[in-house]
Amino acid sequence: MIGTYAAVLAVCGASLAIGQAAIALCGWRRWSWLAPAVGLALLCAVSWGTVRLGGDGVLSAIVVLGLVVAAVAYLWGRLEGGAEALRAGWPVAIIALLAATLPFAVEGHFGILGTGFNPDMSQHLLATDRLANGHGSQLLNQGYPLGPHAIVVALNKGLGIGLVQGFSGLTVAVAVLAPLTALAAFSNLKPVPRTAGALVVGLAYMAVSYLAQGAFKETMEALMVLAFALALRESTQAWRDLPLRFVPAALLAVGAIYIYSFPGLIWLLGTAVIWVLLELAVSQLGRSGRDGADGESENGASLPRPQDSPSAAALPAVAPVLLASLAFAVLIAPELGRLIDFRNFETFDPNGPGLGNLFGQISPFEALGIWPSGDFRLAPGDGAVPAAGYYLGAAFAFLLLLYGIGRCWVRRESAPLAGLAAAIVAYAAARAVGTPYAAAKAIEIAAPLASLVILLPLLDRPRWRTDLPAAEKSASEPILALASAAFLAAAGICSLLVLANAPVGPTTYSPALTGLRPLVAADSTLVLASDELLAEQHGVPFISWELRGGRVCIAGEGEAGSRPPRGVRFVVTRGGADHPPYPRLRAKRIAPPYVLWEATGPVRGESLCPLIAVRQVRQGPKH
Repeated sequence: MIGTYAAVLAVCGASLAIGQAAIALCGWRRWSWLAPAVGLALLCAVSWGTVRLGGDGVLSAIVVLGLVVAAVAYLWGRLEGGAEALRAGWPVAIIALLAATLPFAVEGHFGILGTGFNPDMSQHLLATDRLANGHGSQLLNQGYPLGPHAIVVALNKGLGIGLVQGFSGLTVAVAVLAPLTALAAFSNLKPVPRTAGALVVGLAYMAVSYLAQGAFKETMEALMVLAFALALRESTQAWRDLPLRFVPAALLAVGAIYIYSFPGLIWLLGTAVIWVLLELAVSQLGRSGRDGADGESENGASLPRPQDSPSAAALPAVAPVLLASLAFAVLIAPELGRLIDFRNFETFDPNGPGLGNLFGQISPFEALGIWPSGDFRLAPGDGAVPAAGYYLGAAFAFLLLLYGIGRCWVRRESAPLAGLAAAIVAYAAARAVGTPYAAAKAIEIAAPLASLVILLPLLDRPRWRTDLPAAEKSASEPILALASAAFLAAAGICSLLVLANAPVGPTTYSPALTGLRPLVAADSTLVLASDELLAEQHGVPFISWELRGGRVCIAGEGEAGSRPPRGVRFVVTRGGADHPPYPRLRAKRIAPPYVLWEATGPVRGESLCPLIAVRQVRQGPKH
């Protein structure tokens, strides 16, 4: 527990300090809620850029600490609005932290998130362990983006935090930083709607579904995409006069590269292109006074004023765009070779393992946030809630999305609309030519943007704003208030259901079990594990995945019996090599904390152990 919370605090603190300093260097001295995402992006880039320079990660920890100290020193006495930001941010951070650690509270222990839902964390732990010890790995050689892994190495070498706790802390930290980033869209609201809106956007149903299975890369990429859209929004509002106003967006794109490699730019480039087109369209429409000459929407909210013509809107942005592009090019230059290597990764093969841990295609309506299931992979009606509950929730959220799109267009909220449009295009492409596994990731990345477009016009009303006088109630006000409350409650409950359902695996990790896999090959193996690991820490799916490719039996140490199952050649135990668990066994390999035993004579009979395929159906949900 201490290691996990220490990792959360370290990642959040470093991201906030480094991100705000970067934004201040771009010319904005007031606190910005884009700082969490910008800081995390830079943290990934810096950690990966230094983790292999020497000291097996020690230098990375020192550099990050130095940057944090320098950032705090630079901001000291220069930052404006810090107290106001603290008042707005602490409720969001505390509630998000409690929600994100709900899986550990339900399971009764801290450990590997997602064991039983998704085995991928095993590969990430192995690659990080080898990175921390200065060794190569399959993921490293394939050009796989390892920025998040480098952060975990820095936590391990700098603070002595275990790899399992480091990844859990990083995953939880992202769940805290995402709602804080969403505050950038709701900062002018009163405390209750501001906090509720930020939490529902940052902890959208599909985002926490991926958190529940330990898929930290997808949650980090979704944060970068959300923050990128909000950074473009700021560039036409608070930052519109800054020469470096697009640099924060460029830094987020750098983070996407080090988190998700070149596919991470798909959503960001799409958002940027669509945003430019929408801005030009809005500028053209503004010439006819389409939204009124007073520059206000029907609810009293001020609207960004367009330029006189599309060319006038585009020309002043040339220099800021070039400066941002230069910053992006310099920061990703060291990764270009690995970007090329990553193009052949198995995920991009349409004929590869397209389902992954899914049971089939998932519904795109899950991105809307109301999906009353603890497991996003289940079809409507397969859980405790009847199918009608899914359809009614999805229909309600879809109507609110249509309303949100219309109102965002009237209010000239082109950046969130561009982000949502890019996410829809990315999903359509994945559905058409990709795999269900890729399509599900596209839905997850779209989820915070969908919630943002729904909630922006619902919550941004005069009676809930701090910068506008309360207006008289319109006929639609009670209906919109009820719709807002209903969506916030339903979406929040669905997200909490996922977090309560998340499995938590072993508290520690060693690469030794994976290292035994080539020795047992396709033979039958019995693993004798602790009863606590099997009964309380989802040890069965974890061990099965570690020894995938052969026949594996798993039993508790207390139920070993007098002889191994028929057909078993190898036995794996924990402890020393002096006391074999059965007669006629010899120690073949000692790989602390494990010992691999091999039968000394011929093995008779057909094995009763199940074959553990490389891609197998995972353990089902609890509810």
